Amino acid sequence: MPIINIKKVLVANRGEIAVRVIRACRELGIRTVAVFSDADRESLHVRYADEAYNIGPPSPNESYLAIDKMVDVAKRAHVDAIHPGFGFLSERAAFAEAVINEGIVWIGPPPEAIRIMGDKDMARKTMQAAGVRVIPGTEAGDPLEAMLAAADQEIGFPLMVKAAAGGGGKGMRIVRSREDLQSAIETAQREAAGAFGDGRVYLEKLIEGARHIEFQVLADHDGNTIHLFERECSLQRRHQKLVEEAPSVIMDDELRAKMGAMAVAAAEAV
Repeated sequence: MPIINIKKVLVANRGEIAVRVIRACRELGIRTVAVFSDADRESLHVRYADEAYNIGPPSPNESYLAIDKMVDVAKRAHVDAIHPGFGFLSERAAFAEAVINEGIVWIGPPPEAIRIMGDKDMARKTMQAAGVRVIPGTEAGDPLEAMLAAADQEIGFPLMVKAAAGGGGKGMRIVRSREDLQSAIETAQREAAGAFGDGRVYLEKLIEGARHIEFQVLADHDGNTIHLFERECSLQRRHQKLVEEAPSVIMDDELRAKMGAMAVAAAEAV
């Protein structure tokens, strides 16, 4: 892979993550371009960047989620690369593809990896094929009768009903009895369809008292992949993280090594 010379980066985000990316670029001698909605024109990331462009009204759908506006700014500013930060367009495969199609360096996972991991059903199947363990469950889109039978015969209770698409806790329901399962499935399907335009759901065994541990993974264009250790994200409200802590107080060296290797294998599978 030829060496890519990046001299100017568009940070396609706002707030804390935009400031951190801009700061890192500054330390590397890379010029930065910020974007902002009408509501964020006085934000810190706007003042930190070398250049800043307005991308529209406060509504994210008309600004930070508008792919055409982001690409237009990138072209007008003549940037070499785009860093999406987290949230917003960072998990949209269509945005990554649009950036790459313009000949701009995409600082993030390949579009296909975003697409696979953004669909929980595809992600589960990909991980299983790679030998990475997943929680027992059904396939998304199974008929209602098949899900009811799987709950009775294979998964057991308590279990989770989960939307295949999206995130943020939407389309999720804890079910503790057979009597409540059908209504929970139907409610989750409606919620997922409304939030993500995709009503597919699946069932998964509920692990109560579990800890939420994430491993950060970094890969380059040549496929070299490493993990940057773990962070503890167990303290949540309504499925949203409140505090992230590193290192996790429950991890020992053996478990850290095992989970780290599994995280690398998972990343290499996509």
